[in-house]
Amino acid sequence: MAEDSYDEECDYLFKSVLIGDSAVGKSNLLSRFSKDEFRLDSKPTIGVEFAYRNVHVGDKIIKAQIWDTAGQERFRAITSSYYRGALGALLIYDVTRRTTFENIKKWLFELREFANPDTVVVLVGNKSDLRQSREVEEEEGKSLAESEGLCFLETSALENVNVEEAFLVMIKRIHEVVTQRIASDNKSNGVATTHVNGNGTVVPVGKEIVNIHEVTATQPVSSSSKCCFQ
Repeated sequence: MAEDSYDEECDYLFKSVLIGDSAVGKSNLLSRFSKDEFRLDSKPTIGVEFAYRNVHVGDKIIKAQIWDTAGQERFRAITSSYYRGALGALLIYDVTRRTTFENIKKWLFELREFANPDTVVVLVGNKSDLRQSREVEEEEGKSLAESEGLCFLETSALENVNVEEAFLVMIKRIHEVVTQRIASDNKSNGVATTHVNGNGTVVPVGKEIVNIHEVTATQPVSSSSKCCFQ
């Protein structure tokens, strides 16, 4: 997959969110993925910000719309509404701060309360470059991910390690879920060259930009395809 220009025509628009405690590195992960930038003086996100990036999955162009949510408790009422309509989430903790890892289940509960039940979730242990300050071992992250049915990677936004992989794992899996839905709709409607959008309108395949708010995955995700551990 390669980055394309913002204005390039796309086949799908996928909304996803970054969640986790304040200062775990959400903004720098997004900046690294969308612009290949890292800022040591990055300031806390106020409310919600977002960025786009176009990527290729097979012969499709996907515009990933990624929302960076504030981790501070005082912004929870604002950001919880942004879970709705998201088909993907990076759930991020800081490997040098155990409290951020312990809070993952709180974030996961909130995500599952407000987001689509089939939202693709990737657990991310960030700041793996700070080896001497580590408080959460990689095996602990893997174990939590396995128990919750999540994908898992450790990343370093500073060193640009696994950042691309974390986002692309999420985007690829969303694409799988969405195409399963389209195939299911085609089969149920007996039409091989069209699909049904969220409003019930039949449109030609390849001509519709599928907004994340209009797509609901109906097929269950098997554990073998839902999890990935690195």
